[in-house]
Amino acid sequence: MSESEKEETAAKKPAAKNAPAAAKKAAASDNVQVTYLHHLRPAPGSNKAKTRVGRGEGSKGKTSGRGTKGTKARYQVPLGFEGGQMPMHMRLPKLRGFKNPFHVEYQVVNLDRLSEVFPEGGALTVDDLVDKGLVRKNCLVKVLGTGEATAKFDLTVDAWSSSAKAKVEAQGGSLTARVR
Repeated sequence: MSESEKEETAAKKPAAKNAPAAAKKAAASDNVQVTYLHHLRPAPGSNKAKTRVGRGEGSKGKTSGRGTKGTKARYQVPLGFEGGQMPMHMRLPKLRGFKNPFHVEYQVVNLDRLSEVFPEGGALTVDDLVDKGLVRKNCLVKVLGTGEATAKFDLTVDAWSSSAKAKVEAQGGSLTARVR
């Protein structure tokens, strides 16, 4: 059977039962409406206008919802005011002591944790520790000597303990101060 004969027999066959549905589906896909951001509007009643007070006697005029007389009708009461009673911030005791403005806070990493995360050892910087989630970014880092150094570490950090230095150097590694 040649191509032209196939086309002729296909044209003579009656249309399938679901052909009208397919035609409707094709027509529906042609009539798709496109929504644009600048056409969007809030649903009716969703944006309620705020009540404007003190604009005439009709609604919330005159006293503007403050009642008639008294302190709260005349002006705003200070924050923390308790009606003449000794306020909470004056009843509580002051904190004692001294806060050193030159105190330095370090993020600490122990040798056992370094050996877990970097089993092969190598040259490590603070950026490597940040990438592995051992310390936070933009903080000073101190290495402490809890655990054992299982590999040779060449560390560049801000500070270290004497026990950490001894254990790292025993494995043939080194500790160098980071230049900030």
